[in-house]
Amino acid sequence: MRKLNLLYIIPCVILMSCGGGDSDNETPIVPPPPPVPSPLQATLLFPENNKECTEGIVENDTQSTVNFQWNNSENTDTYEVNLKNLNTNNSTRITSNSNAAQITLSRGVPYEWFVISKANGTNQTAQSEIWKFYNQGPGIENYAPFPAEAVFPKRGANLTSTNTVTLQWNGSDIDEDIASFTILFDTDETPVIELGSTTDNFIDATVSPGQTYYWKVITFDSQGNSSNSEIFSFRVNS
Repeated sequence: MRKLNLLYIIPCVILMSCGGGDSDNETPIVPPPPPVPSPLQATLLFPENNKECTEGIVENDTQSTVNFQWNNSENTDTYEVNLKNLNTNNSTRITSNSNAAQITLSRGVPYEWFVISKANGTNQTAQSEIWKFYNQGPGIENYAPFPAEAVFPKRGANLTSTNTVTLQWNGSDIDEDIASFTILFDTDETPVIELGSTTDNFIDATVSPGQTYYWKVITFDSQGNSSNSEIFSFRVNS
């Protein structure tokens, strides 16, 4: 009887010593960090859209420093101010950690600007509206119109096969005295052929399938001032 009792006891001891010993060495599962929320669009405040900027510090006859301002946007760590000289099409980018940035500009020159909101830990960004303004210049009583913007076709558009395209654009002037538009239209990258002049914001153009077309708008005001748009392009598919 004693031998039988020992046989029953030994397996029980073995089972107790082997079971469940590795559970304390398991690596705990760490949940991933929550995603960084995307920044939201900033609202521009100053310089105002389609206005003359008369505020700022005059540095000399050709330059002044303007304090750009916008509303803070949610989930944003930094802002990138994008500024373009509309006479030269040269662009500048300035980074700001607040909702303002002082920038030195040429006087008597039209500018375009917008703000991009950025956040640490994400590649997502948000762009504000695009505004235009004239930086006040010495002795200027009447400003040239702002360069026109393409509405249709957009730059680089691909259109279905057609024989006629209605070109459309937007024009603006702080003096509100736009007199007419002249449109240059060609298959050459630097269009020189005059399609026509109009007081409207649209004009019809005859096209051929399989061709790429280039066009720009010259805006005139009642004082004889003018501005040239960028060169826009589109392709008519075969």
